Amino acid sequence: MDNWPQERLRAVRTVMDANEISVTVHTSSAVNVAEFAPHVSDAVDAYLRGNIDLARRITAHGVVVHAGMHFSSAFDARMAAARDRLLRATDYAESSGVSLFFENLNWEPDAAEVHYLGHTVEECRYFFDAITSDRFGWAFTVNHANLVPEGIDGFIDALDVGRIGEVRLADNTGEVEIHMLPGQGNIDFPATFKRLESAGYDGYYTMAFGSLDDKLAARELFRSYGI
Repeated sequence: MDNWPQERLRAVRTVMDANEISVTVHTSSAVNVAEFAPHVSDAVDAYLRGNIDLARRITAHGVVVHAGMHFSSAFDARMAAARDRLLRATDYAESSGVSLFFENLNWEPDAAEVHYLGHTVEECRYFFDAITSDRFGWAFTVNHANLVPEGIDGFIDALDVGRIGEVRLADNTGEVEIHMLPGQGNIDFPATFKRLESAGYDGYYTMAFGSLDDKLAARELFRSYGI
């Protein structure tokens, strides 16, 4: 994100405007938003501000953010650190005119040492209840919701569809986090689209799987569902 001189920004914005393209900046889930170690914690704040600055400069649709990770201990402290950091990031985003979209992350096997925060409805509610700003929305990742007991419908039932800034798509079998092509797993995409759009969602869908050719093929498939 530091490699964006003015000429590159102008070139990208020209392509965006000419082709009616919207860009969303997506932060790395490998950066632990739940970090509280001295010095490293400050760096995570700076990392989020840097992404917000880039989104402002490139006139992006928004910035996708995450809740971070825990390591089977200090769960409450990690959740609180992530909440406080995202509150600070939201304040900065508001002052910059940028929207943040909180992504529900994926379940990891119980035996894994590292687990993502914000992967269940309860954990997501913790953040949405604490951060009520219009600049803090939801990046609904359908395939992640398919990995937990509440499932896709459970997330749509429990959380505010009106806060969704983008819907992220891939398929899986509901067992482990694998970004499969549509039809290779068990996600009912037509039913998912119907539920979202009947609830008022009229935004865009991001295809988080496969090659460019795979995405183009999937676009035609999704169009056949009426979206």
